[in-house]
Amino acid sequence: MALEKHGKAIDLSHHLSDLSRARGTSPLKGLIKYVTKPGTISLAGGMPHPSYFPYADISANALASDNFALEPTRPDSSVSWFWKLFGAGSSKEKIMPITIPKCPSQADDINLAVSLQYVYKPAYSDWTTLVQTGNTDGWSRALQTLCNPGELILTEEWTYPSALANSQPFNIFPVPIAMDSEGMRSDDLRKVLSEWDETARGGKRPHVMYTVPVGQNPSGATMGLERKKEIYDICVEFDIIIVEDDPYYFLQEGQYKPKSERSSQSAHKDPGDFIANLVPSYLKVDYQGRVIRLDTFSKTIAPGSRLGFFTCNPRFAERLERHGETTTQAPCGFGQSLITQLLKSWGYEGYTRWLHGLAVQYTGRRDYIIDCFAEEFHLRSSIGTTGIWNGLEVYDLYAKPKRNASGLEKFDFGPKLISFVPPTSGMFIWLKINFRTHPSFKEGDEEPLETQLFIKLAEGGVLVAPGWFFAATDNVLDSGEGHVRISFSNVDFDALKKAVGIFGTVLRDFFKE
Repeated sequence: MALEKHGKAIDLSHHLSDLSRARGTSPLKGLIKYVTKPGTISLAGGMPHPSYFPYADISANALASDNFALEPTRPDSSVSWFWKLFGAGSSKEKIMPITIPKCPSQADDINLAVSLQYVYKPAYSDWTTLVQTGNTDGWSRALQTLCNPGELILTEEWTYPSALANSQPFNIFPVPIAMDSEGMRSDDLRKVLSEWDETARGGKRPHVMYTVPVGQNPSGATMGLERKKEIYDICVEFDIIIVEDDPYYFLQEGQYKPKSERSSQSAHKDPGDFIANLVPSYLKVDYQGRVIRLDTFSKTIAPGSRLGFFTCNPRFAERLERHGETTTQAPCGFGQSLITQLLKSWGYEGYTRWLHGLAVQYTGRRDYIIDCFAEEFHLRSSIGTTGIWNGLEVYDLYAKPKRNASGLEKFDFGPKLISFVPPTSGMFIWLKINFRTHPSFKEGDEEPLETQLFIKLAEGGVLVAPGWFFAATDNVLDSGEGHVRISFSNVDFDALKKAVGIFGTVLRDFFKE
């Protein structure tokens, strides 16, 4: 089948910030083009001689790409999922040794002598890939490359706190866009942009959007292709650059099903089927080069690797590279070497199989923590009528009835305590807490009930992320509806169950006060 031909990216250099335009090539980095010339003897740089590196090679016992079955780990497993992935291992693990030599035996081998130097060789075509040290670094570079101090950026009404913290010192603040089951709403985006009033808003209309479309942080929503097309077309119309932060892309879990409706059948085995069933990236619809995509190995290999990459148009990539030359430079050579050798050893199908296994395991963990909430509370489902859950099946949690002195069940469940929609991607559950039924609720309290509950939970032994961390602006906060974000990713099943039990006890006691 013939490949579809695409045009090159259009010129979007008018989006570059004053700082980015002022960046020149690092004087020493500008010599790289001569270093690669055959026969050149380089006396210009300050790189040490490879023989003085105190490592003859780097070796690791990696897990095989099919180490995780394509069915969720059972909660009663004697092996902790986290320990299995990052700890000393068990006899059940499939081990695959890898070694990176100091000097290569073949031209395409991973070369430690080069990896430990200041390597910076992104692939180049009309679409360019450029390495960075994880998506937080990627967003920081993109922000400074595109935005001047005092400008505004578009983002979901609830979003990743570090992205906002990164922009605030530059006097760059978010404009929240309303959300629904897929994340950012295209209708509200159009409304905000078309009705923009510089005087009322205190600034020019934004020309940069920051978004987490898969595993939306904190809601766990997954944006489909049609919504992305709608938003992309609006961004073309209003000349917006989209920064697509997608660390959870391969952790797409699908719709939650209660225990009684789940099939024990394993997931499809074909790696191609797994990839084909993932919702596409914004890159799929980007015909102008206005998407800067951020990818990272932090969620699929290890956070400590500090390795990720941009995918964007050549002009933006060149400016992002100039930024990196005088700041973070390249990711750590050790991490690059180990991950590259691991990917070479696995191959494309092996890496895809690994990602598929992770998605299945995270799906099982999501299901398990929701099962724990269903056991700890009385669960009812309803259809959401407002806000980000409008039209969705919402799970409402009530205190379980207790037996009275005569031993009879008392069926007064009391008020609704919590509501949530099961996430379809990522690592988190976003819980909404109904504080209006709390005995001491008052509008405008100096210390919000959300903060008080967070402290009670922490003192009880469970740490959660309070909802106000994720508010794009204070305008999206409602003192009568608090939120907490709970992670189901990094503790074993026993700890998850215990945490939900503590959460239930603390919450019920909190509402009695």
